[in-house]
Amino acid sequence: MIIEICANSFASAQAAQLSGADRIELCTELSVGGLTSSHGLIEKVVKELNIPTYVLIRPRSGNFTYSEDEFNVMLRDIAFCKKLGCAGIVSGFLTSENKIDFKRTEQLVDASEGLEFTFHRAFDWVENPLEELQKLIDLKVNRLLSSGQKPSAIEGISLLKELRNTSKEKIEIMPGGGINLENALKLKEAGFKSIHLSATIKKQVLKQKPKVSMHSDAFFEEGIVATSNAEIIQKIKALLA
Repeated sequence: MIIEICANSFASAQAAQLSGADRIELCTELSVGGLTSSHGLIEKVVKELNIPTYVLIRPRSGNFTYSEDEFNVMLRDIAFCKKLGCAGIVSGFLTSENKIDFKRTEQLVDASEGLEFTFHRAFDWVENPLEELQKLIDLKVNRLLSSGQKPSAIEGISLLKELRNTSKEKIEIMPGGGINLENALKLKEAGFKSIHLSATIKKQVLKQKPKVSMHSDAFFEEGIVATSNAEIIQKIKALLA
């Protein structure tokens, strides 16, 4: 069975290679579902390790519907990954109605030509998964990463099996979400050929709690996108002139 590790740092990517994992999905910020890593981290992993590296292309959290400028950034990041010799791209694009945006996803797939393409867990937001699956098959996407529209892949295993049966091997269905030492074997026994997990442990790196927290709950609310506001900036500039 193929084991894909969701690696959020060089240390995680290195651990995946040393432990015999088959490939990694490189990203940062697991707390929001993953974001695109810095070019510096991508380059270091690809040049210093030899594990096949798939890079998550997701410019921000909040949702999976992006502006023209954000889409341009995604294309630039894909071009960078191709130039470096990454093995694959992990991405996706939804409409504001949470349907797969066929046109934009097609552009992402085309930009990734020569690399494998995985459509990520944005799929877990769509309302008609079997209907939307056909779009990915038509786009010739290599793989779908999904938790079966449940908090974990084990909870969503019924839909994952249905997706696999419907796909008739035209696209690989890769379970991901909440997979661990206790439940990984169940997915192999269910006939899946690959799994996606982070296999993380948490380590306290601060000797004492800081006086000022750098975390803000306001920015972690699902669906919230924070953007600098020109009017506010102008008012502050005028105030301080």
